[in-house]
Amino acid sequence: MTSNPALLLMLGAIPVPFLRGWVRGAWLVALPVAGLILLWTTPEGTQAGFELFGLAVEPLRVDALSRVFATAFHVAALLTMVYALHLRDASQQVAILVYAGAAIGGTLAGDLLTLFVFWELTGLASAFLIWTRRTERSYRAGMRYVIAQVISGLLMLAGIVERLHAGAGLEFSYIGLDGPGGALILLAIGMKCAFPVLHAWLQDTYPEATIVGGVALSAFTTKFAIYTLARGFPGTEMLIWIGVVMACFPIFYAVIENDLRRVLSYSMINQLGFMVVGIGIGGSLGINGAAAHAFADIVFKGLLFMSMGAVLLRTGTVNGSDLGGLYKSMPQTTALCIVGAASISAFPLFSGFATKSMIMQAVAEEHRTVAWMLLLFASAGVFHHAGIKIPYFAFFAHDRGWRVAEAPVNMRVAMAMAAIICLAIGMGPAWLYDMLPYPVDYVPYTTPHVVNQLQLLLLASLAFTLLIRTGLYPPELRSVNLDFDVVYRRVLPGQWNAALRGVTQVRTRLGVPLRQRTGRLLEVASGPLRPRGWLGAPWPTHVMVWWVALLLGVFLLMSMLYS
Repeated sequence: MTSNPALLLMLGAIPVPFLRGWVRGAWLVALPVAGLILLWTTPEGTQAGFELFGLAVEPLRVDALSRVFATAFHVAALLTMVYALHLRDASQQVAILVYAGAAIGGTLAGDLLTLFVFWELTGLASAFLIWTRRTERSYRAGMRYVIAQVISGLLMLAGIVERLHAGAGLEFSYIGLDGPGGALILLAIGMKCAFPVLHAWLQDTYPEATIVGGVALSAFTTKFAIYTLARGFPGTEMLIWIGVVMACFPIFYAVIENDLRRVLSYSMINQLGFMVVGIGIGGSLGINGAAAHAFADIVFKGLLFMSMGAVLLRTGTVNGSDLGGLYKSMPQTTALCIVGAASISAFPLFSGFATKSMIMQAVAEEHRTVAWMLLLFASAGVFHHAGIKIPYFAFFAHDRGWRVAEAPVNMRVAMAMAAIICLAIGMGPAWLYDMLPYPVDYVPYTTPHVVNQLQLLLLASLAFTLLIRTGLYPPELRSVNLDFDVVYRRVLPGQWNAALRGVTQVRTRLGVPLRQRTGRLLEVASGPLRPRGWLGAPWPTHVMVWWVALLLGVFLLMSMLYS
């Protein structure tokens, strides 16, 4: 446990509120770096295992799969800490360190009990990144976020208990769907991984987080769930189609959405869908593709959230209807945002091209033609709503006259670091491939692959241009678009109010007759007890003597019968 990088970050958060100036900044940057060094100097295998109530607990297990995700989480923590250096609010910095440490701890967990502890801790720590925005909307969104995380935790706990009851033990390895415990754990992961129908919490809450909180949220919760899915359910057939649906349906919502951070939240579900498909395919190529794309997504999605955070900081809004023309006053942020947009769109020489293509290749090798075609559609869609829409409406379309200062230096440094990583993965992916769980026998830069991808991007950009020029592209309107959250925002409250109205009507119709009948019944029943009733009136002495004698006789008779 002493060599656990998770504890280094979490315990390192304790002195942060007491540090000031450059000392605090140096400490915040040093912690993720030190954790990364500790991770890569820890030998593979289980460390510091012990027994608890006869069950094997393995709080630290390092192997290739856990190491690549833990490395990505350390990189995300470093980028977020640099991005947050300008903050005077230490509570956000502490929450991010605890949040990142919990995600890393869960990734390195060798047993389900340790996994559950960090699973819950990630949900609790991340909620503060929503609440610290200190608005009524963020408070309500944070409560909904916590409810979703608690439900996921309860499902996880129920699945673990069921597996223990079935004699499966605490080992965190392949789980599968052979028993109800596995189904409950998969449902818990699906909640945190934003499976269809279970996804509404994500785009409902992430845009309400603080500027820095949105960056942190984009990195840890869902990718922690992807790691858990890859560890426990590789090769599960149903995940292929779940992932395909995840990759496709957010496109339609993202295109009509006005809040650009909400667009990125839908885009996150889209990218998670590709990872889920890779895990469902299984095998070395599928798992490698999911892990590599998760690493890349953590960086380029963080870069996009950083750029929108910088826009929000300088303008006070990220609504596409209110933005435009910012490239004139924020040229560096614009260029860095375009790098993130090119990466998520899988342009050659950018990170998405070298990672997403592994998943597409795995699907093609399994001859999943329908799934492959739908993922191709999803790839074109993500270029529309994230690759083009985000930079176009934020920085170029309909100049609104914004003339603001560039983002703070630390924000631009963090964005530049993320952009360099995106380019490093795209131009020379071998270093990332070497970290993956299985040996990689895949070459992304082949002529057919490059040509096909460029054709896809060219046709998608032409379609976007045509829609914009003809006025057919959905306009950026100030509106609220309800997704599956319509169930708990409209349907359930409506049903509850209807039920209350029904109860009120029944009570109104039946209340008066019932009260009248009840009053008459009470009047008749209480009549003998009143002062002038036959039990309340004074009785003559001889009558009382006869009653006492009668009762005594009955008592003696019963005593004789039962003696």
